[in-house]
Amino acid sequence: MIASHVPLMFPPASDDASRVDSHWQLMLIIGSIVWVVVVTVALVAVLRRRRSTEPTDDAPGPTTGNGHLVVGFLGAVAPALIIIGVMADSVLVLRDTGSTSSATDAATVVEVDGKQYWWEVRYPEHDVETANEIHIPTGQDVRVELTSSDVIHSFWVPQLSGKVDLVPGQTNVLTLNADEPGTYWGQCAEYCGLQHAWMRFVVVAHDEPEYAGWLEAQATPAQAADPAEGEGDDFESGPGSAPGPVSDVAAGREIFMSSSCVYCHTVAGTEARGTLGPDLTHLASRQMIGAGVLPNDRESLARWIEHPQDVKPGNAMPGTELEDDELEDLITYLESLE
Repeated sequence: MIASHVPLMFPPASDDASRVDSHWQLMLIIGSIVWVVVVTVALVAVLRRRRSTEPTDDAPGPTTGNGHLVVGFLGAVAPALIIIGVMADSVLVLRDTGSTSSATDAATVVEVDGKQYWWEVRYPEHDVETANEIHIPTGQDVRVELTSSDVIHSFWVPQLSGKVDLVPGQTNVLTLNADEPGTYWGQCAEYCGLQHAWMRFVVVAHDEPEYAGWLEAQATPAQAADPAEGEGDDFESGPGSAPGPVSDVAAGREIFMSSSCVYCHTVAGTEARGTLGPDLTHLASRQMIGAGVLPNDRESLARWIEHPQDVKPGNAMPGTELEDDELEDLITYLESLE
């Protein structure tokens, strides 16, 4: 279960994020100083103007000195120097973060395809496909190749990296790395349609042995019950879920295979080969469904299957009408896909 639905901005958890954070701190400090100076000058001008309008017996004398010239010169030069300094640091940040040169030698390659409204994630070197979750090893640069199937999206993991756009027909590259194991929220940062706010994902960073184990598990077909086997035996349905009999899992698979689910989703090891929706081979191992709109539990799965447009209006999934017992069996089957 994900602890928070709010993407965290702080603290940075990678070298790239630390560099971006330092640049933001620089702009905050400079901006605050400029704001204080501008407000102070404005207040002084107002107070002097008020005093100058008060009646006095003193006749105005001739003005002397070059104070106005100095102030005008500073007013022109100071902003230019500030802008040049911030721009120079911005260029250095762009050079130092998300470098494609470091991504070229990365041992791990992840392909991310942005869709309305979910993220397709592929590991081409390991024949692994998942959705809305990116798993990476800690302490290593990961090459993330980004593209889009429909409109422009933007890939952003605040604690790990800057933003990079996903453009249809083009592949952009981002280097991703994490210092420590953990779960880091990501978000689409480019308005992409009605459900842009619910275009979320997570990056899960593992230590090396754990990451290798995750890859191995994801590369194998999910072990779901065969309808002809194990009638009446017990089956542990999923993380945090109550046990269910194998017969319920088998019945759920029959419902899945005979419904419209197979036209949009893939489950490795079965005849389901749909590509319009997320690959469900290891659905039960994921933390969320609907790209972050709901946690991955029985109640949420039921809502999503029956009324996806009520949960996330505008997404491409139609509702599925099932009897209560059929829905329970289908969910039991989905929870077996670990």
